[in-house]
Amino acid sequence: MAPLDVHQFSCLDDNFGVLIHDPGTGATASIDAPEAAPILAALGEKGWALSHILVTHKHADHTQGVAALKAETGCFVVGPGEARAAASLDLTVGEGDSFDFSGHVAKVFATPGHTLGHIVYWLERDEVLFAGDTLFSLGCGRVFEGTFAQMWSSLERLGGLPPETTVYCGHEYTQANARFAMTIEPGNAALTARTAEVDRLRAAGNATLPTTIGAEREANPFLRPDSAEIQERLGLVGQPLAEVFAEIRRRKDRG
Repeated sequence: MAPLDVHQFSCLDDNFGVLIHDPGTGATASIDAPEAAPILAALGEKGWALSHILVTHKHADHTQGVAALKAETGCFVVGPGEARAAASLDLTVGEGDSFDFSGHVAKVFATPGHTLGHIVYWLERDEVLFAGDTLFSLGCGRVFEGTFAQMWSSLERLGGLPPETTVYCGHEYTQANARFAMTIEPGNAALTARTAEVDRLRAAGNATLPTTIGAEREANPFLRPDSAEIQERLGLVGQPLAEVFAEIRRRKDRG
């Protein structure tokens, strides 16, 4: 089977649109639908026909384009129960489910925290994760509905995926995340290098994503509450990792 083609582009102010395309069958899915017009433009640019939308969570900046896209293309919409009304779902999926996208199996993980019903899609054979607003490069989603402990559990699970897994996220937040991360673990050489890379990319007008699980393990403080430097800087040496994570998130929220 041919590998998926993945096309990333900008939507709204700082969202990413992502299309995945199976070249053998022509099936094409949009990961979330932040805005219909850029997605339709990207489909036209690539010469692809939309067959599916895979929704990660209910927030409007991930679902507000669904109705127009469905009306235009008749696509099949998959997502978590919390997005049923916002996204007019054809199929509801949750923890432990798998969705067969033209022979490419997307495993569904529940990742509560940002919202209680947030899910992500892991295509193990294709080595790609569509993380929505759970995991960002050098950051994570704000905890709106769940608890810090839930969010840490979700992130810990994603951080345990194979390091070569390519990660697509919902927003271009990396530069701001990097500035904050440097206040949490300034002695981390991987973080320093990533921050410089991000600054170069943004100065040239380029996206900072996708990233990889391996790169995030090395540099993302939200995946690193076990770091001795982080624990010492926060005054939480030897404390449970969920508590260290929670303090990192609180500091980001106050920033």
